[in-house]
Amino acid sequence: MDKSESTKIEMGESSKLERKLGKAPLLGSPSHAISSAVVPTKRAGNYKRGIAIFDLILRIAAAATSIGAAVGMATAGETLPFFTQFFQFEAGYDDLPTFTFFVIAMSIVVAYLVLSIPFSIVCIARSHVIVPRLLLIIFDTAIVTLTTSAAGASAAIVYLAHNGNQDANWLAFCNQFGDFCQTTSGAVVAAFITVVILLILIVLSAIALKRH
Repeated sequence: MDKSESTKIEMGESSKLERKLGKAPLLGSPSHAISSAVVPTKRAGNYKRGIAIFDLILRIAAAATSIGAAVGMATAGETLPFFTQFFQFEAGYDDLPTFTFFVIAMSIVVAYLVLSIPFSIVCIARSHVIVPRLLLIIFDTAIVTLTTSAAGASAAIVYLAHNGNQDANWLAFCNQFGDFCQTTSGAVVAAFITVVILLILIVLSAIALKRH
């Protein structure tokens, strides 16, 4: 009798332990793992959305500076108040092929930046999408190359206009055409500001892609 009673007690205690273990939550349960993984995902999404918003702001700023550069150079012109019977002294951007290239290049930059704004908005709405961000970084790299070439070539002409070159017997004519040189110099500075903003945009796109 004692043996049967002891086996009953042992079986009763073991069944109680099994019930307790069955009700106890598992530490490695899938729900706990999913909840712990959602938090980093949300943080990464907010981080990418913040980069996309900053990208949109910089893209609008770059469009504004490039418009200023293109319009400033295209409207650069000055006519001296004195003239002769056969000559009238005037200067315009179309007198120099480099400045003409500058206007065309900056017009292309303006068109691209305006068209790229919807892609930047898509990156804000869907921060996890890779294709728009990849397209932006590719075309931004091409556009920054075009902008740098136009700004650099025009900067060389502006430098010669201000200082001349004694070795080549090129005289500085900004003493006579001061307004023209001031306008072209401002356009070149605006173009270099656009270059800096485009470089920042490329870095931001690279960071956003790396977070994927």
